[in-house]
Amino acid sequence: QVQLVESGGGLVQAGGSLRLSCAVSGSIFSIDAMGWYRQAPGKQRELVATITNGGNTNYADSVKGRFTISRDNAKNTVYLYLQMNSLKPEDTAVYYCNAWKYYSGGGVPYWGQGTQVTVSS
Repeated sequence: QVQLVESGGGLVQAGGSLRLSCAVSGSIFSIDAMGWYRQAPGKQRELVATITNGGNTNYADSVKGRFTISRDNAKNTVYLYLQMNSLKPEDTAVYYCNAWKYYSGGGVPYWGQGTQVTVSS
């Protein structure tokens, strides 16, 4: 099993910054791509940014140039981060950490519980 625990959300004014963290523990062997997703009230969950085990990154157009995803593959825990700068009210959402673990039959996604980010205007 894989456990994901997010932290770092909160309330910030427009133009401010926040850093989200996600600690991934348990059976972390064969975890490859990881990412951050978000879901605003009344909207579908959407991709924010992803990063592969090799460090290749991908960002939603809406956050390019403002958000930076990174990861730290420690011995027993993988840490995923999202540095969010120049925050806008439209960035308000619950942010979820995601990790893909690969088994012989294919990949399985794991999700954290989510952390609320609220940006006031």
